[in-house]
Amino acid sequence: MKFQLTLMVVLVLVPAAAMAGIGPCDYSTAEMAYVGSETVVMMVLPDGSGTPFSAARIMGSEIDATITLHLLDCAGVPVPNYPAEDMWLESTDGGLSICAGGASADASTDANGDAFWVQPLHGGGSSQALTLVMVNGMALTTSAGLPMSFNSPDLNGDRVVNLTDVPMFAGDFYGSVYMFRSDFYFDGWVNLSDVVQMAQGLGASCP
Repeated sequence: MKFQLTLMVVLVLVPAAAMAGIGPCDYSTAEMAYVGSETVVMMVLPDGSGTPFSAARIMGSEIDATITLHLLDCAGVPVPNYPAEDMWLESTDGGLSICAGGASADASTDANGDAFWVQPLHGGGSSQALTLVMVNGMALTTSAGLPMSFNSPDLNGDRVVNLTDVPMFAGDFYGSVYMFRSDFYFDGWVNLSDVVQMAQGLGASCP
């Protein structure tokens, strides 16, 4: 009787996701709302005042790039209430510099095992590599990554926008070679629209 009672307590305390073997397994998938062929660009700021996923950009246009993660356990069953902090985004080249918890899903998974990224990220740096959806420290294996790039007025990726970033931006603005990292408005040019974004971002830092 004592053994049975102990086992019941353990079963109550151990999260369902852990018992189901979240790895993640090959069943979990992630997708963007935008299904076109162009790479999506997000402008991020350390204080979270950058671009929301619902207003991301492709060249010269605004689109909805909301990310949806369908989280399934190793038996292919949806996993509800999986903690938001255990699901996050990373760039494959490490160029996206994220504040603590700044790339987590907006909320825990819903009743269908779905989690979403709609709100802006907290971070800086620049990346034109693929974006990984991470679950419990491991990337999804059903995809090599999502075609989503990032740039930020935090050009040096130290998670604060300050005077150390200004010379880098000035060099890109006056330079003869196009620099994606400073094209915050993402229209193929580093111009006055990016100067406005740079000025508005000054002073932004992680929460």
